[in-house]
Amino acid sequence: MTHKNYWIKNGLINVIQNFSGQLLGMLSFILLVRVFSKEDYGIWVIFLSIVNIVELSKNGFTQEATIKYLSSANRADKRRITTASFVINIVLTIILCILLLLCSNLFVSLWKSTELVHMLYISIIMFFISGVLAQLNYAEQSNLSFRGNFYSFLTRQLLFFLFIGYCYITHHELTLTALAIAQTVTVAIATLVAYFLNKKYIKFTYRVDMSWVKKIFNFGKYTFGIGLTSVISGSIDQMMLGSMLSKAASGSFNVAVRITGFADIPITAMASIVFPQSALRMERDGVGAVKYLYERSVGVILGILTPCVILLFFFSDYLLFVMAGHKYDDALPLLKITLLTCILYPYGRQAGTVLASAGKVKYNFVLMIINVGILIILNYFFIKSFGVIGAAYATLISSIISVILNQIVLYKLFKINVVNPWIYAVHFYGEFINLYIKKKRSN
Repeated sequence: MTHKNYWIKNGLINVIQNFSGQLLGMLSFILLVRVFSKEDYGIWVIFLSIVNIVELSKNGFTQEATIKYLSSANRADKRRITTASFVINIVLTIILCILLLLCSNLFVSLWKSTELVHMLYISIIMFFISGVLAQLNYAEQSNLSFRGNFYSFLTRQLLFFLFIGYCYITHHELTLTALAIAQTVTVAIATLVAYFLNKKYIKFTYRVDMSWVKKIFNFGKYTFGIGLTSVISGSIDQMMLGSMLSKAASGSFNVAVRITGFADIPITAMASIVFPQSALRMERDGVGAVKYLYERSVGVILGILTPCVILLFFFSDYLLFVMAGHKYDDALPLLKITLLTCILYPYGRQAGTVLASAGKVKYNFVLMIINVGILIILNYFFIKSFGVIGAAYATLISSIISVILNQIVLYKLFKINVVNPWIYAVHFYGEFINLYIKKKRSN
């Protein structure tokens, strides 16, 4: 596959994957906010926050290290790396599940919900299954392919939506526990899909190579912390709202976050294709390649994202009504502030990607710890002072501080310029017009 085809084909696959995921997730969200009370929807939000903390923290330990090492390994080492990564994944899953069980009484105390704990017990099965799914996806991505990842992801999202849709149309009672079971079943089916499509990429050894376990562990201990702090920063506001105010307040804030979720489509898609390319080009071309990849990828994302955010901002009241109805009118000011924050996301997400691919995971880890610490402190005081909207203010201010700190580090390491992405964003429009519109007219 040529360099140009890599970006076009895999970029398109990732955009479609993220768009379809966001679309199906949004449709599921539209149905859930109409089926559940604000309290029950708030419990579902808190449940997903805890699940995401477990999932992304354990994947953070192995994902980037596995893809990085597999990308440039020979056939024999690929087997050793895959085996070592899988063992670490399983062991970490066991540890996290034990911690989850030990914290069950704390969860009941914080959020006054025994059903939440029952849902988390069910999710333990899902964590082990998703560990297998993750390994299949790592093996494929390290071979610069995303097809199996796409189909397994789509299967999971589509089946989950169809289950909710069936219950909604037939007026079948939908409980939170049933929803947690459905989530586990869809992950199991998605894993089967990924296995049949990606099995050619994944081979194991009969013996665990401890040298690779140590190598992945030493790399992953920082990305584990990064993954954990990243998901905490994305959900701590909703969890704190549920504990400090009410579960309904957590639900209202999540409504605003879900509507702005489409901003993640170009960001996540670009991060998925930049990481393996960045890891390869760092070894081959050095710092200059990383600088270009970061500025160019952030610029393309901003070029796509900025008009969308402006449009959503001016029509946010209509959008909120269509998505959630009048039940969540209180989420409108939250939505507008969250939309402003979206413009800052590409800087932070791609900063983490290039730092990890360049082996600078310690910097990434420290920056994430600082960001989470600032976010928790701001959330605590702002929620106490301003209520629900305080969480939105805390997110915006902490994002601004995070971008400033990231750019200082990126400039020192790679001479990355904070303004250059906007120049690439402007060029993106010209390239798009020349490549697609003018070319189409000339044909």
